[in-house]
Amino acid sequence: MNSKRALRFFNTTGPCNPDDHYMLPPENRLVGAQLRRYISDKLYWVLHAPRQTGKTTFLQSWMREINAGDEAIACYVSVERCQGVKEAVHAMPAICSSIRESAQIFELPIPEVDLTVDPYSMLNNILLNWSQLVAPKPLVVLFDEVDVLEGDTMISFLRQLRGGFASRGTGKFPVSIALVGMRDLKDYITASKDGVAPNPGSPFNIKADSASLSNFQKEDITMLFAQRTAENGQLITREALDYVYEQSKGQPWIVNNLLMRATMRILEFESTETVTLTHVEEACQQMILARETHLDALAYRLREPGVRGVVEPILTGESDPGLAESNAFRLCMDLGLVALERGTPVIANPIYREVIARHLTFGQQAAIPEPEWIWENPDGSLDMHRIMKEFQSFWRQHADLWEVKTDYTEAFPHLLLMAFLQRVLNGGGRVEREYAAGRGRMDLCIEYNNYRYIIEIKLLHWYQTPDAVREKGLEQIRRYREKFAPDTPAFLVIFDRRNKEDKKPWDERITWELDGDVNVLGC
Repeated sequence: MNSKRALRFFNTTGPCNPDDHYMLPPENRLVGAQLRRYISDKLYWVLHAPRQTGKTTFLQSWMREINAGDEAIACYVSVERCQGVKEAVHAMPAICSSIRESAQIFELPIPEVDLTVDPYSMLNNILLNWSQLVAPKPLVVLFDEVDVLEGDTMISFLRQLRGGFASRGTGKFPVSIALVGMRDLKDYITASKDGVAPNPGSPFNIKADSASLSNFQKEDITMLFAQRTAENGQLITREALDYVYEQSKGQPWIVNNLLMRATMRILEFESTETVTLTHVEEACQQMILARETHLDALAYRLREPGVRGVVEPILTGESDPGLAESNAFRLCMDLGLVALERGTPVIANPIYREVIARHLTFGQQAAIPEPEWIWENPDGSLDMHRIMKEFQSFWRQHADLWEVKTDYTEAFPHLLLMAFLQRVLNGGGRVEREYAAGRGRMDLCIEYNNYRYIIEIKLLHWYQTPDAVREKGLEQIRRYREKFAPDTPAFLVIFDRRNKEDKKPWDERITWELDGDVNVLGC
């Protein structure tokens, strides 16, 4: 009988466990948490972090650790089944059922639930019963997915926990409760009250801490892959590891997805061939094109007005002094969609930048006819002059009609140009995008058959002069060229976004000039 242990793998679905998956102790990434103190000092606390960053893995791991000792009895409980159930009369029996099922799954004493009790007391009642069952040990409850609760259900849930807080203790009520989800507690309450911020007395003013989970650092990714090297001898180049971090900024799900694809899809699962930058680059493209649930869920949020109000100024590079202080920005931070990079609001990582661009341009790209004109030179380079001339013609013909059909009106020029380029390239080459709020532009770099092309997008508003916008764009191109080579072909595209009465006629607006070796296009 072969007793050889099966290879573990990089997990992207559900919580990790060390027997099946390569993983790092998630508690090492906790920020602002004092785990032992929560039990010893009988504290209630909040853990919030974006989806698929390791919250459930941490909770179940910590539960097992607590239950292996003599300090307390802990249980993980998910309330996800109550998503969309706003009435406590329907939600509370479901939450109590989740408690009983979790106790059974994790082989703990199963509390009784009295369905004749008023729903507004039912949770309090079952937690009291459960505390009595596990005595003489104190009870710790880790509630996951709390952010799905809303309306009357959320308020009742929190009030019943607060109601038992004063009497908490062994055999009386859980000594410690964790509320875990994507958002901080005050945001739950605000959402439950139709956007009204909570006052100090409402209804869960007893939490001790709000902790979070950080992303992986570079050394974390190195240690994660080192587990596979130790298991089957497979190595990964430093260049490839750096690329994983650069593209993911340490987002745990992206890191695991890239490494999973490189070791299970690009290469054979049991292969010992060294993972290189080429393998990870291919994994990256696979992941984006596969429209994974994690990425689609983020993209779906882009249609929400609040999210749009955050993403659009980042796309266009416009300055908004109130952006980072808004509730919508905090929501996008909680989603993991945006981040502050040296104080500047940005999309959280290059993978999300690409997903956002593809999602927002998908409809436009599908509506652009396949080009019949020749756009590739005999030497394999792009005929960028032809491509950009064709775009100017396309912009003139369709811009006014198509703009009224988009939600992202201010970013419409950027999105239509990206859609046009993607349609022309049709999966060939690569479009790298850089954008951030306050920078006043979007940078595009096209890579095709080892050739590079820079496109700088600028918007001309009523409060700007054409010469100033042009000079700023040329300056930004000069800085951007420093990353590549001073002779990289460059195109500055200036879209006139002034009011109709201030715009020139189309015949005068569509222009093409050379400023040194930079092509300056007016649209």
